[in-house]
Amino acid sequence: MPPRIKICGITREEDAIAAARLGVDAIGLVFYARSPRHVSIETARRLVRVLPPFVSVVALFVDPSREEVESVLAGLAVDVLQFHGDEPPEFCRSFHRPYLKAVRVRPGVDLAAYAERYADARGLLADAFVEGSHGGTGTTFDWALLPGQLPLPLILSGGLDEHNVSEAVRRIRPAAVDVSSGVEAGKGIKDTARMAAFITGVRHA
Repeated sequence: MPPRIKICGITREEDAIAAARLGVDAIGLVFYARSPRHVSIETARRLVRVLPPFVSVVALFVDPSREEVESVLAGLAVDVLQFHGDEPPEFCRSFHRPYLKAVRVRPGVDLAAYAERYADARGLLADAFVEGSHGGTGTTFDWALLPGQLPLPLILSGGLDEHNVSEAVRRIRPAAVDVSSGVEAGKGIKDTARMAAFITGVRHA
């Protein structure tokens, strides 16, 4: 089975529509104010309204307060939460929603232990470590740092684009891939041709 595909950092209705028509499994909406891809709840509602059935909505947070998460959940139909900061597992699971936990990969990070700590997550999202950043940097990491087996499904992120995603899928065989800057014309502005090429690369790997 080919990996599931999530396109993150959607900010425009036309990009959400294009991603859905191209066959993505999920879109990511960023609720982190310091991100150039941040969306308000009002904008997020408009984006969700244009999606067809069976495209999942993932809400991304970085070290949010409980009130921030609850506000999004109260105002938006969200399928999965994604935590991209240093949130403890108790916090992540406390919303009683499926969640993903991101880890920024670098030498010395024990991914197996990390996955065990977040054992009830739906998946572990492996991203590149960039000082002061929490994703969307377009930076890859050394895939050799990934263990052969993990107790959670692996979602591969970090610098993926239409040029390297086929190799990544063949080498890592992740459960899913997640892309943001790798399919953009500018920060938060997706490029339909690049999205199409990325999805083709995943499916033909």
